[in-house]
Amino acid sequence: MPHRAPPHRHSQLALTVALILIVIWGANFTLQKHLFNLLSPAGFLMARYILMPLCALLLMRWRLGHWLPPLPRKDLLHMAWLGFAGHSLHVGMVSYGIHWSTAFSSSVILACGPIFTLLILQYKGFERLTMAQVAGVTLALGGVLMFLSDKLLSGNWRAGGGDLVLLVAASFFSYYTVAAKPVMERYGPVLTMGYTTLLGGLPLLIWSVPLGLQAPWAQLDVWAWVGLLWSVLVSAFIGWLAWGWINTVRGVARTAPLMYLMPPMAGLFAWAWSGEHYTWTKIAGAGVILLGVALAQYAGQIKWRLR
Repeated sequence: MPHRAPPHRHSQLALTVALILIVIWGANFTLQKHLFNLLSPAGFLMARYILMPLCALLLMRWRLGHWLPPLPRKDLLHMAWLGFAGHSLHVGMVSYGIHWSTAFSSSVILACGPIFTLLILQYKGFERLTMAQVAGVTLALGGVLMFLSDKLLSGNWRAGGGDLVLLVAASFFSYYTVAAKPVMERYGPVLTMGYTTLLGGLPLLIWSVPLGLQAPWAQLDVWAWVGLLWSVLVSAFIGWLAWGWINTVRGVARTAPLMYLMPPMAGLFAWAWSGEHYTWTKIAGAGVILLGVALAQYAGQIKWRLR
């Protein structure tokens, strides 16, 4: 019998936090669509990367006793790269992808992240894909094509293009998830989150300020400000911090499958809050995608290895 490592003492708590986070992230798609319509993606990104670095500095000062804890130059550069991939590239592309697409479509496409996680783990030599996992990857990609077909065939290039942007963004989040895990194990989620936010968000802040200043900030009501703060501080900052801790406790491979629980939540919130409707082709495509992702994730127990 193969030896199995004992479960982490916080494993059950990490699972509970992950499920709560999936609900929060599912609702955040509709909330962000609303905020983008009010402010534009650039305005939202400017606010996000003014607030999040301040939170990162305060968190490091509170938990670690330093505003900028010293790090070896090599690790600092590595965190800068992680931040660029996870914040500038992933968050920037996700914001515009959601703006161009719909809340439900965005959540379904981003649920393909575990597929990219598996492929990255395979490429890095951390995991070998089984034939069943390859079948799952293929099925999920076929589902993506089915999911996009109604938009592309109807000539809705804006929404279809947004979904393709989100697909690329999902790969950057998967890369960040895998690459940040050893850094978080060495330095902890607070320091990792702090430096990746500070360093990775700076290029996006510089880029978004000229357009963000043109947003109609004076027209926002109280609930719009509450939604903005919730989306940035709770869903984004605390969410990323919690996700890093969850991956450290449960492991990337066990946590990644939870991401495909997000589309049903996003679909429900989008239907209830914004009246979004779904064609049968879109629902079928979403189902095929999630089935493929599930197969790719859980087929790791099959012993038929690729040679």
